[in-house]
Amino acid sequence: MGQHLHESLRDNVRLLGDSLGHTIAEDLGKEFVDKIETIRALAKRGRQEGGESHSELIEYLRTLPDEELLPVTRAFNQFLNFTNIAEQHYRARFRRVEDYKPGSQPALDELFNRIQQAGHAPRQLVETLAGMRVELVLTAHPTEVIRRTLIQKYDAIDDCLTVVEGSLDYPERAARAQGRLKELISQAWHTDEIRHERPTPVDEAKWGFAVIENSLWQAVPDFHRDLDNLLLEAAGERLPLDASPLRFASWMGGDRDGNPNVTAKVTREVLLLGRWMAADLYLRDLDQLKIELSMWKANSALRSEVGDEAEPYRALIKRLITRVEATRDWAQACLDGVNYDGGPIIETRDQLYTPLLACYRSLCDVGLNGIANGVLLDTLRRVAVFGVTLAKLDIRQESSRHSQVFDELSDYLGLGRYREWDEQQRQDFLLTELESHRPLIPRRWECSTETREVLDTFRTIAQEHREALGTYVISMAGQPSDVLAVALLMKEVGGDVRLPIAPLFETLSDLDGAGEAIDQLLSLPGYRRLVNDRQEVMIGYSDSAKDAGQLAAAWAQYRAQEALVEVCERQGVKLTLFHGRGGAVGRGGGPAHAAILSQPPGSVNGSLRVTEQGEMIRFKFGQSDIALRSMEIYTCAVLEATLLPPPMPKPAWREEMDRLADIAHRAYVGVVRENPDFVPYFRAVTPEGALGRLPLGSRPAKRRQEGGVESLRAIPWIFAWTQIRFMLPAWLGSGEAFATRLKEEGGLEHLREMRKHWPFFGTYLDMLEMLLGKADVGIAAYYEHRLVVEPSLQALGQELRERMQHLQELLLEILDQDELLADTPLIRQAIDVRNPYIDPLHSLQAELLQRNRDADGAISPELSRALMVTMAGISAGLRNTG
Repeated sequence: MGQHLHESLRDNVRLLGDSLGHTIAEDLGKEFVDKIETIRALAKRGRQEGGESHSELIEYLRTLPDEELLPVTRAFNQFLNFTNIAEQHYRARFRRVEDYKPGSQPALDELFNRIQQAGHAPRQLVETLAGMRVELVLTAHPTEVIRRTLIQKYDAIDDCLTVVEGSLDYPERAARAQGRLKELISQAWHTDEIRHERPTPVDEAKWGFAVIENSLWQAVPDFHRDLDNLLLEAAGERLPLDASPLRFASWMGGDRDGNPNVTAKVTREVLLLGRWMAADLYLRDLDQLKIELSMWKANSALRSEVGDEAEPYRALIKRLITRVEATRDWAQACLDGVNYDGGPIIETRDQLYTPLLACYRSLCDVGLNGIANGVLLDTLRRVAVFGVTLAKLDIRQESSRHSQVFDELSDYLGLGRYREWDEQQRQDFLLTELESHRPLIPRRWECSTETREVLDTFRTIAQEHREALGTYVISMAGQPSDVLAVALLMKEVGGDVRLPIAPLFETLSDLDGAGEAIDQLLSLPGYRRLVNDRQEVMIGYSDSAKDAGQLAAAWAQYRAQEALVEVCERQGVKLTLFHGRGGAVGRGGGPAHAAILSQPPGSVNGSLRVTEQGEMIRFKFGQSDIALRSMEIYTCAVLEATLLPPPMPKPAWREEMDRLADIAHRAYVGVVRENPDFVPYFRAVTPEGALGRLPLGSRPAKRRQEGGVESLRAIPWIFAWTQIRFMLPAWLGSGEAFATRLKEEGGLEHLREMRKHWPFFGTYLDMLEMLLGKADVGIAAYYEHRLVVEPSLQALGQELRERMQHLQELLLEILDQDELLADTPLIRQAIDVRNPYIDPLHSLQAELLQRNRDADGAISPELSRALMVTMAGISAGLRNTG
C-alpha cells in the first residue's frame, strides 16, 4: 500500500479487505475469491509494467462467464468503499480533512496568533467571529451513488474500527468489536448497492436531515466549545451566546430548477419534516437538561417566571418540553393531513431560546458558571445555529418560468406579451406594479399548469414563517427584470414574507455582465427600498465551466466577483456572494480553504454562502469528527480572508489572465462547440447514455431530452468524463494557453511569479495538478478502442489525448516538478492504492457498454446491474466525481 501511509490506515485497509474476502468466500467459495485476487494482481502488474500485462488483465476479464460479472464488479466496488472508510477514519483521527499540501490548512489557534501578530486587537477577533455569517448549503445533486442504508452500515463499520483500536489491552472487547465488524461487512455484501428507484425530493431531504441528526448535531456544540476555549485564551472572552459563525441551509426539496418533481406540495412537506425533526432532536436535549438541572439556587428573574418551585430550572424546562412536544405533534398532524387540536407550539427561534437563556443567566448570576457552560450552553449553541427548522430552505427556479407567468398574465390583461417587451419595458412594468397598492393577479385567472405551480410556490412561501426559508435563487439570470419579477411575485402572492433574492450568473456572458446588471438593479429606487441595502448574488461554477472551459470560467468568476464588490461598495450595499461549487474540479471543487483564500480581496468580508453537493456532504460532514474539522477549515478561511485578505493582483497578472483565458476559451469552443465530431465522440466513448438509467437523484440528467452537450446538466456532463478518467471539461484549452505563453520570452518566469504570489492562480494550478493526477490517458484510450468505431472519431480521441499529455508536460515545467502531486503525497498514495481496484472496473465497464450497445440496450438485468455497479465503484474510487 505504500510506505508513506500511516500504519493505522494500512492496518485498517487490510483488516476490512480481509474481512470482506472471508465474507465473499463464505458466499461464493474460495475459488471465486482467488479469481478476485488474480484480477487485482493483474491490475497491479498492469500498472507497474503496462503493455502486455494490461492486456493479460483484459483477456482474463473476458474469460469470465456472464454470471460472474456482477459479483466481480460488486467485490471491487465494496473494496473501494471500504478503502474510503479506512481513509475517512484516518482523516477524522488525525484531523486530515482535505487533500492538499502539508501545512496549508492552519488550525484556529495558529491563525489567531497570526492575526494578532498582524496588529489586530483581540477584541476585533471576537467581533469578527461574532458577526461572521457563513452558510453551508446542503444540496442533493445526483453525485451521491451510495444508498443511505449502506452509508449507515459504513458509519457503523467506522465506529467498530474506533473500538478495535481502543481495545488493544482488552481482548474480550476487541473480539466483540471484530465480531460486529464481520457482521456489518456481511450485511453490506448482501445488500444491493444500486437503488431500484430514483429517490424522491423528500427522500433526499430526509437524507440531509439524517446528516444533521447523526453528525452535525454533535459537531456544532463541539466546534463552539473549541472556539470558546481558544477565544478565552486569546481574548479573555467567549463567543456571544447568540453568535453562530456557521449555519446550514438546504436546497433539498426547494430546488425546482429543471426538476419537475419538486412541487409546492413537496416543499411544504419538507418544511414540515424539518420542523418535526428539529422538535424531536430538541426534546432529547431538553430531557437531558431536565435530568441535569436539578439545582435550587436561582436569580430573581427566574423565580418570578416559575414561582416558588423547589427546582426552578426543571419547572421551566418541563414547560418548554410541553410546547416542543406540541410542536412535534402539530408537524405530524400536518404531515398526516389531519387537524391539530393540541396546545400552543414553538414557531420561532426566540420562543425556544429565551427560556433557555433565562436558565443560563440565572445559573451564572448565582455562581454556577460551570453548570451553565455545560450541556445547557451546548443546547443554546444548537438553537443559535439550527433554529427551529434545522436548515433554512432555499427556493430555486429558472428565470424563464417567472417570465412565463408575466407573459401569460400580460396577455390575459390585454397589455401585450411580456416576453416580446425589451428590458426597459419590463422594468417599467414591474417597478410600477411593485409600487401599486392594488392586486395585479385576478382571483379567477385560468393560467397554465406551469404558471399555477410557480404561483403555488409563492403561496407556500406566504404560509411559512420567515425563519424557515433562506434565499430565493434565480437560475439563468441575466437582467434586472429577472430579479424584479420575483420581487413582484413575492409581493403579490408571497404574503408578508420577503426573502433575499439572489440572481445566479452562470454562463460566460452572464458573468461578464453581472456587475452591470447589479449596478442597474441597485440604481432603481423602488428596488433599493425592498432590499434594505443588502444584496446576495450567486456565482455559478458548473455551467460556466461547461459553457466556456475551466480556465476561462475561473477567470470570469473572479472578474465578476471583483465587479460586484466594486458596485456594492459604491452603492453602499452589503454584498453576500453565494458560490455554487460542486465536488469535481470542473465544477469549482477542491479544498475549501484554498478556494476561499483565492477569491478577490474584499469578496469574503465576513459573509459567504457556498453549496456542499452530493457525495461531498458525506465526505466533509458525514461523521462528527470530520464535520468538526470541516467547520474549523471554513471558519479559518473566512476569518483569514476577512482580516488578512489576499493581495490585489498586479495589472500585469490581470493582462496575463485575460490573454490565457481568451486562448483557452477559443481552444475549448473550437472542440466542444465547433467540431462536428465532438458530440458523437462524447456519446460514443463515455457511459453518458447509460448514466441516465442510474437512479442517483430526483432530478433528470438532462434539461431537455433532445439536443447536444448544451442540453446536458453540468453534473452528468462531468460525471460521464470522470468515469473514463479523461476529465476533459476541467483541462481542455489550458494546454494551448500555457503553450503559447511558454514559447515567448519571459513567459515561464511570469507564470511562476503568478503561481507563487497570487493565490487565485496558484490554486488553479494546484487543482489542475490534482485533476491530471487522477486522470489516465491509457484508460481513456481503452474505452475508445472498445467503443469508438468511426475513424474520424478515433482521430479526435487521439488528438484530445495528445493535448492532455502535452498539458501535463507544460504544467510540470511551470511547477518545476518531475512528477505530478510531488508535494501532496497523500493524494498520490490514495490514487495508487485504489488503481488496482478501479482498473478492473474500467475494463468491465467498457466491455459491458459494448455489449449493451450491441444488444441495443437489451442486455440481461444482471449485466445491466453490473454496469451500474461499475459506475458506482469508479465513483467511489475517485471520490469527487460530480
